[in-house]
Amino acid sequence: MTLAVTVVVASQLLADADERETRRVTRDMGFNLRLISAETDLGQFYRDGFSRNEMDSAMLDRLATQLTNNVSFNHLVGSLRREYTINGQDILLIGLSETYVAPGQGKKPMGVVIKKGTIHIGSEVARKQKKKRNDTMYLGERQFTVANDPIETGTPDDITIFARLEDVQSVLRLEGKINEIEAIDCLCLTADQDPLAILRKEIGDILPEVQVVQMRTLADARAKQRQTREKVNQFVLPSVLVASAVWMALLAVLNVRDRRQEIGILRALGKGGGRIAGLFLGKAALLGLMASVFGAAFGTWAVLEFGPSLFPVTKKAIQANPTLAWQMVVATPVFAAFASFIPAMLAVSHDPAETLRED
Repeated sequence: MTLAVTVVVASQLLADADERETRRVTRDMGFNLRLISAETDLGQFYRDGFSRNEMDSAMLDRLATQLTNNVSFNHLVGSLRREYTINGQDILLIGLSETYVAPGQGKKPMGVVIKKGTIHIGSEVARKQKKKRNDTMYLGERQFTVANDPIETGTPDDITIFARLEDVQSVLRLEGKINEIEAIDCLCLTADQDPLAILRKEIGDILPEVQVVQMRTLADARAKQRQTREKVNQFVLPSVLVASAVWMALLAVLNVRDRRQEIGILRALGKGGGRIAGLFLGKAALLGLMASVFGAAFGTWAVLEFGPSLFPVTKKAIQANPTLAWQMVVATPVFAAFASFIPAMLAVSHDPAETLRED
């Protein structure tokens, strides 16, 4: 019975950890929504990778104030992207705002956090400009410190310099301007479920001045990953619960059956059926209580010990669940007594003479 409780507790904690891990991994796939000016020519946008039409940064604030747990998007980041030339090298200069998330979620920002007065440079920028971490670089008349170790990614990031939004606005003399808002859609619906129509209506009601572009391949991959893990957990956890319940019930029945001779002796000595049944039900409840305490403790220990290696991204979020432990402490004795009730009643109602004769 202790093993059954251990399996239930460990399975529930692992399912919770798996859900957190899946959410974080799919979140770290990157932004899959890009909000740009409604005046943007999409041909130019797809060709250059950014919009040449600026928007007021106040639009980001307007959208951020609408963030709640009920909206279909989250993780807002405003950006200003422009071509830029530094010492004869054509690069992409990107300024990033802080990350806005729904209140009370306390989620970590996506990507790197860029400190004031620093920049993050791509590998090609570092190679041609001969720069490395802690070196200084000038953008226009402003001096910045390289804060990263540039590595090759095989993407446009290799020819990009990332800085804080206000720093890029100052360098480009475009104070108070952005040309894109990035976000993640929280619907986790695949293309055939048409999430884009929902998102465009919801965002359009707040910011009619923008058009919403969804990175469909990335959004579909994220949605399918989330949906697959949810379906697995919806099947596995109930299966474990049912199997454990059957297991505990079988143990309770076998316990009563193995005590038939004792029941027969007590009945022959004149003990009442109600008293004998109460004795066995109390014993079953006590065993259930002990099993729940040790099982909850061992199941929690096992997950805390081995969980971090299974879920490395969210390992710090793996912790004991006192509510689950208390639920098991209350439910297991009740279930053990309930499972023992019918076989105990049948045993005490049996003629003691026949019981002793059979044994």
